[in-house]
Amino acid sequence: MLDLARIRAITLDLDDTLWPVWPTIHRAEAVLQSWLEAHAPAAAVLSAQPEIKKAIRADINARHADRAHDLSFLRREAIRALLQAAGEPGELAEPAFEVFFAERQRVDLFDDALPALAFWSARLPVVALSNGNADVHRVGIGQHFHACVSARETGVAKPDVRIFEAAARVAGVAPQEVLHVGDDAHLDCVGALAAGMQVAWVNREGHAWSHGDSRPHLEVRDLHALCRQWHDYPH
Repeated sequence: MLDLARIRAITLDLDDTLWPVWPTIHRAEAVLQSWLEAHAPAAAVLSAQPEIKKAIRADINARHADRAHDLSFLRREAIRALLQAAGEPGELAEPAFEVFFAERQRVDLFDDALPALAFWSARLPVVALSNGNADVHRVGIGQHFHACVSARETGVAKPDVRIFEAAARVAGVAPQEVLHVGDDAHLDCVGALAAGMQVAWVNREGHAWSHGDSRPHLEVRDLHALCRQWHDYPH
């Protein structure tokens, strides 16, 4: 059960909480493929072969395990390795990544996202808290956020409690005064619970909880249901 009277800030996951991430990633990869076909055709041939692309990304992830929290770095270096494997100039990785990254910001928000953001941001500081590399300002929703905390900037990723503690500091409150809202049972819920936050699990697909006896304070199917919790608790 949420203790709404104690909540002084919200930390909010982005991918799969405010929008479905995989359609966005697939579109960005398609745009990148088209760019490679025009500017690095040999690399485009390799990129069109899923097993090769998967092997290159796995190698980059293994060689840069210390940068697992920086998805932009890993994506850029995977593009660079693909180019080099095809005999193309490695410096093309920068413009190629920018094409991918720009498309990655073109998201299709869930219907409940904007109403929830407007509702919360009028009442509390809202801090974006993400392992991913979406930019809320480029997405077009930055006006609703007090601040953004990313795994890349923090140096650790959810469920590490340090990234949740960093978000609480940015919001200017104690972790116990934060409600974390996210879709991932392990990364969002387990991590935020360990940090001492209240947790709302946005379980759109109706998954079973399989992470022990410590459960989220609230489970909802959408953000509308979470906002309804506030109606009797003006902030």
